[in-house]
Amino acid sequence: MSLIEIGCCGAYCGTCKLLKEQLCKGCKLGYENNKRDITKAKCKIKVCCISKNYNSCADCPDTSTCQTIIEFYEKKGYKYAKYKQAIEFIKHNGYDEFIKIADTWKNVYGKY
Repeated sequence: MSLIEIGCCGAYCGTCKLLKEQLCKGCKLGYENNKRDITKAKCKIKVCCISKNYNSCADCPDTSTCQTIIEFYEKKGYKYAKYKQAIEFIKHNGYDEFIKIADTWKNVYGKY
Protein backbone atom coordinates (compact mmCIF):
# COMPACT_ATOMS: atom_id res chain seq x y z
CA MET A 1 0.00 0.00 0.00
CA SER A 2 1.04 3.56 -0.54
CA LEU A 3 -0.12 6.99 0.57
CA ILE A 4 -2.00 7.37 -2.71
CA GLU A 5 -4.38 4.61 -1.54
CA ILE A 6 -5.39 6.50 1.58
CA GLY A 7 -8.34 8.73 0.78
CA CYS A 8 -8.20 12.37 1.77
CA CYS A 9 -11.10 11.73 4.16
CA GLY A 10 -9.55 8.66 5.79
CA ALA A 11 -11.01 5.91 3.61
CA TYR A 12 -8.56 3.15 2.73
CA CYS A 13 -8.83 2.57 -1.01
CA GLY A 14 -6.21 -0.19 -1.07
CA THR A 15 -8.92 -2.84 -0.71
CA CYS A 16 -11.06 -1.45 -3.54
CA LYS A 17 -11.42 -3.89 -6.44
CA LEU A 18 -12.16 -1.07 -8.89
CA LEU A 19 -8.99 0.77 -7.94
CA LYS A 20 -6.92 -2.41 -8.23
CA GLU A 21 -8.38 -3.07 -11.68
CA GLN A 22 -7.72 0.57 -12.61
CA LEU A 23 -11.42 1.20 -13.22
CA CYS A 24 -11.37 3.92 -10.56
CA LYS A 25 -8.68 6.48 -9.90
CA GLY A 26 -9.59 6.96 -6.26
CA CYS A 27 -9.39 10.46 -4.96
CA LYS A 28 -5.71 11.08 -5.72
CA LEU A 29 -4.44 9.26 -8.81
CA GLY A 30 -3.87 11.53 -11.76
CA TYR A 31 -3.50 14.77 -9.86
CA GLU A 32 0.17 14.20 -9.09
CA ASN A 33 1.01 14.25 -12.81
CA ASN A 34 -1.70 16.68 -13.98
CA LYS A 35 -3.68 14.01 -15.89
CA ARG A 36 -6.70 15.11 -13.85
CA ASP A 37 -7.80 18.68 -13.20
CA ILE A 38 -8.45 19.47 -9.53
CA THR A 39 -10.68 22.39 -10.50
CA LYS A 40 -13.18 19.87 -11.92
CA ALA A 41 -13.33 17.76 -8.76
CA LYS A 42 -16.63 17.74 -6.87
CA CYS A 43 -15.36 16.55 -3.49
CA LYS A 44 -14.52 19.54 -1.29
CA ILE A 45 -12.30 17.42 0.92
CA LYS A 46 -10.26 16.23 -2.04
CA VAL A 47 -9.95 19.74 -3.48
CA CYS A 48 -8.73 21.07 -0.15
CA CYS A 49 -6.19 18.30 0.52
CA ILE A 50 -4.72 18.18 -2.95
CA SER A 51 -4.61 21.98 -3.27
CA LYS A 52 -2.68 22.17 0.00
CA ASN A 53 -0.43 19.23 -0.92
CA TYR A 54 -1.69 17.11 1.99
CA ASN A 55 -1.80 13.31 1.85
CA SER A 56 -5.03 13.39 3.84
CA CYS A 57 -6.88 15.52 6.37
CA ALA A 58 -4.51 14.05 8.97
CA ASP A 59 -1.87 16.50 7.70
CA CYS A 60 -4.10 19.51 8.30
CA PRO A 61 -3.75 21.44 11.57
CA ASP A 62 -7.35 22.66 11.26
CA THR A 63 -9.34 19.39 11.17
CA SER A 64 -10.99 20.09 14.51
CA THR A 65 -12.45 23.36 13.21
CA CYS A 66 -12.87 22.59 9.48
CA GLN A 67 -16.57 22.77 8.68
CA THR A 68 -16.18 20.67 5.52
CA ILE A 69 -14.68 17.68 7.30
CA ILE A 70 -16.88 18.08 10.38
CA GLU A 71 -20.03 17.93 8.23
CA PHE A 72 -18.66 14.91 6.35
CA TYR A 73 -17.95 12.97 9.54
CA GLU A 74 -21.39 13.87 10.95
CA LYS A 75 -23.21 12.14 8.07
CA LYS A 76 -25.31 9.13 8.94
CA GLY A 77 -23.52 5.87 8.46
CA TYR A 78 -20.93 3.83 10.28
CA LYS A 79 -18.25 4.40 7.66
CA TYR A 80 -18.00 8.15 8.31
CA ALA A 81 -17.09 7.55 11.94
CA LYS A 82 -14.51 4.98 10.80
CA TYR A 83 -12.97 7.48 8.35
CA LYS A 84 -12.71 10.00 11.17
CA GLN A 85 -11.10 7.34 13.34
CA ALA A 86 -8.55 6.68 10.56
CA ILE A 87 -7.60 10.37 10.35
CA GLU A 88 -7.22 10.57 14.13
CA PHE A 89 -5.13 7.38 14.14
CA ILE A 90 -2.83 8.78 11.44
CA LYS A 91 -2.48 12.08 13.31
CA HIS A 92 -1.35 10.25 16.46
CA ASN A 93 0.57 7.29 15.00
CA GLY A 94 1.64 8.27 11.50
CA TYR A 95 1.05 6.88 8.05
CA ASP A 96 3.44 3.94 8.42
CA GLU A 97 1.53 2.53 11.39
CA PHE A 98 -1.79 3.10 9.61
CA ILE A 99 -0.54 1.27 6.53
CA LYS A 100 0.56 -1.74 8.63
CA ILE A 101 -2.94 -2.06 10.06
CA ALA A 102 -4.91 -1.15 6.94
CA ASP A 103 -3.06 -3.74 4.86
CA THR A 104 -4.87 -6.41 6.92
CA TRP A 105 -8.35 -5.01 6.18
CA LYS A 106 -10.83 -6.36 3.67
CA ASN A 107 -12.82 -3.13 3.41
CA VAL A 108 -12.27 0.67 3.32
CA TYR A 109 -12.07 0.62 7.11
CA GLY A 110 -11.28 -1.89 9.82
CA LYS A 111 -10.16 -2.50 13.38
CA TYR A 112 -7.19 -0.89 15.08
